Amino acid sequence: MTLPVESHDAVVAATRHWLTEAVIGLNLCPFAKAVHVKGQIRYAVSDAADMEGALTDLETELQMLIAADSEALDTTLLILPQALGDFLDYNDCLFFADRMLKQLRLEGIVQIASFHPRYQFEDSAPDDIENYTNRAPYPILHLLREDSIERAVQAFPDAEDIYERNQQTLRRIGLAGWDALMKR
Repeated sequence: MTLPVESHDAVVAATRHWLTEAVIGLNLCPFAKAVHVKGQIRYAVSDAADMEGALTDLETELQMLIAADSEALDTTLLILPQALGDFLDYNDCLFFADRMLKQLRLEGIVQIASFHPRYQFEDSAPDDIENYTNRAPYPILHLLREDSIERAVQAFPDAEDIYERNQQTLRRIGLAGWDALMKR
């Protein structure tokens, strides 16, 4: 059985909703609002159906991000609605994505943050609310410029506390609060 293919517009709309309601709305990433408001986020929807296709699209997006003026394009969300639905497969892909960064000599220039509908931190249960800090409507490889991260961290005095604060926020709203937020 094959899943129906969503339009790119629908995938981007769902991703933007997650970004504005959860990531920005709950302040899970205090750095996201500025690039969102400035229109510096590229939403790249991949048609890949497997890891090989996802990695091919990742290489294209990495090259595009590096070639672009950071004032116009600061970060890319590579959205994979038809690939890597299994979280273990997604984790395998992250291994190869990190190898690609090294091969392209982009280590220290770009980093990849990971988001997945079934994201699960090591040593957590699948339904632990803390996993939702990295849950998104689709598997996403978030390409971030390292220099942008450094500037953002300098502007945010307690950057090392973000992870714990996010977990507290999600414990406070709980699964019912998360579900309500995503249905808005």
